[in-house]
Amino acid sequence: MQNGKTKHAVNMTSVGGSIDSFTVDIKMVSHSSFEPMWDQLVNKYHYLGYKKLLGHRLKYLAFINNQPIAALSFSAPALKLRSRDAYIGWSDTQRKDFLNFLVCNSRFLIFPWIKIKNLGSYLLSRSVRCLKEDWERYFSKKLLLVETFVDPEKFSGTIYKASNWTYVGQTYGSGKKGPGYIFHGKPKEIYLYVLDKKFRNIIGCRQKTVSSFHRPPKTQFKLEELKMILSHSQWHPGLVSDLCINQDDIHAMSEELVKFHEQFFDCYGRIEHRRLAMTYLSGLISNAKAKSIEPIALEFLGSGSVRSLQRFLKSCKWDHGSMLITHQRLLSEQISEPDGMINVDGSEFVKKGKESVGVARQYCGERGKVENCQSGVFVGYSSSKGYGLLNSRLYMPKSWFEDENKKRCEENWVPKDLIFQTKLEIALDLINQVESSNLYQAKWIGCDATFGSDSDFLDALPEDLYYFAHIRPVEQVFTRKSKTGLPEYKGRGPRPTRMKLQPGQPKPKKVSEIANSHRLHWMSVILAEGSKGPITAEVARVRIYLSRDGLPSGKERWLFMRKNSDGQIQYAISNAPRRIKFAELVKASTMRWPIEQCFQDGKSYLGMGNYEHRSWPAWHRHMIFIFLGLHFLLRMRLRFKKKPSANATNGLPPISNSYAASIINY
Repeated sequence: MQNGKTKHAVNMTSVGGSIDSFTVDIKMVSHSSFEPMWDQLVNKYHYLGYKKLLGHRLKYLAFINNQPIAALSFSAPALKLRSRDAYIGWSDTQRKDFLNFLVCNSRFLIFPWIKIKNLGSYLLSRSVRCLKEDWERYFSKKLLLVETFVDPEKFSGTIYKASNWTYVGQTYGSGKKGPGYIFHGKPKEIYLYVLDKKFRNIIGCRQKTVSSFHRPPKTQFKLEELKMILSHSQWHPGLVSDLCINQDDIHAMSEELVKFHEQFFDCYGRIEHRRLAMTYLSGLISNAKAKSIEPIALEFLGSGSVRSLQRFLKSCKWDHGSMLITHQRLLSEQISEPDGMINVDGSEFVKKGKESVGVARQYCGERGKVENCQSGVFVGYSSSKGYGLLNSRLYMPKSWFEDENKKRCEENWVPKDLIFQTKLEIALDLINQVESSNLYQAKWIGCDATFGSDSDFLDALPEDLYYFAHIRPVEQVFTRKSKTGLPEYKGRGPRPTRMKLQPGQPKPKKVSEIANSHRLHWMSVILAEGSKGPITAEVARVRIYLSRDGLPSGKERWLFMRKNSDGQIQYAISNAPRRIKFAELVKASTMRWPIEQCFQDGKSYLGMGNYEHRSWPAWHRHMIFIFLGLHFLLRMRLRFKKKPSANATNGLPPISNSYAASIINY
């Protein structure tokens, strides 16, 4: 016995096949001997577990031949839901009067050992019919609608769609905590099932439209109107999900965004440009699904502003250079410190067609193969205080400088004095610009294998900085400086002029071979504090000489190896001195992570690669707004970070272990 109820054994025999082959019984088990079974199974197998349901509630179990196959429950609906309430159309007073005519499908679980095709939609249809009668019998209320919530990160809502439930929007992304609400940034999809088609007549209401933004009444001041819209807009949940903030904080963030952007007002040619710029920046940060010009303009300003925003990004006169310097100056005040790292990286953006500036079939790192894409070179900065992207330049393939593409260049506003540069040359220009600005103190330069595997690039880096450059596993190095010389002249043919290794001298080895040497000493270290605990790896270092044309080249260097939990090994070389502390090299190995996070946040949340610009000015202006979005996000993370203790790599709240796993193998 359990609470006066018989405890039934659970049959977990696997069941599969078609729903037509079975007879399914659905039983209401509230206050019955089967209720402990419902509690036990839901608590163990449902991703939300089980705690006491709110208000009136009914629990159901579905059986096949007395074997439980699924559990469902229905309980009190949400008090307020913007999208649901707009779909119904009721007023606040009507909602209070008729809320108890709604019910929430609070749990729906098909047990893991049940594999019956179309079972989900079948159970929903059957259970809703039972619910309508049972609810009226037990609680004397005739239900009008049923609501439910689907976590889009885990489920697609297919079962509800197949059962004729209506998707009406998303929750705000906040949860109850004490007397108020905390914004967690993970909205759920809302589905409704209409039990009575005349529900609006019964309530006395009409359906309303709902937008991603609560747009207030228009005012006579255009910029002030936009500020009002911003104060009610929804932020992209991915940008703020790691912050401990409530709805008041969201409002404060909107006010801070306005103040942040006001620092760039002098960069624009006209006052109207300030409004357009704030519109674009706000659209990139928002929860809007599309992050290109037209949907942003339509969402914030209306159809009459689409062309204005397009011209603003392409042809309007404003001081791009001044805007970039202002961004770099403000960011440096936040994050610059003596042992920081200047990072250079490339990123590609897959595009259709041939008219966008710089587009060509070229290697795309995101896809790992040749694709039709644009490619940019980016320079960023990271320290224990924070991180950000500082500048970028679009790479123009050689084909774009041929006579046959002259018209395309003119149409895309490519500067007439632009000359072809390799990505390595562009990277050097960007690095030198950052260093010459004297805004960012630095000890290191970091780069990926695209740049790190080119010895000419490494030799051209500023001499007063140490580089920490990733290389490929097939790169060859010398573990000691082998002796070289001209081969002995044998009396016939031309005299030897090319230096070679002397007989018996060690030959270069692939760095992957060095990593597998039994003589290598690996040490376990903590790389960073993740949200679920320390992130560890095994690391090792040895002194080596670079190999150029099969011969030892230059001064002695460090080869740094990091073996991650999945067994993969990352390789990097550094010109740091022999006496440098081991811990400093370990720290340097983590200082590219934040820049990788910039790209992930930019592409996942800010629309970094979702633009539809074709011209040279628009591409670079789009990127500077991405930089500003990341810059502002950093300020908010530092302001609202969950813990006062700093992350090992970026001074921010602990990074998620799943994210660390993805970037640790860059």
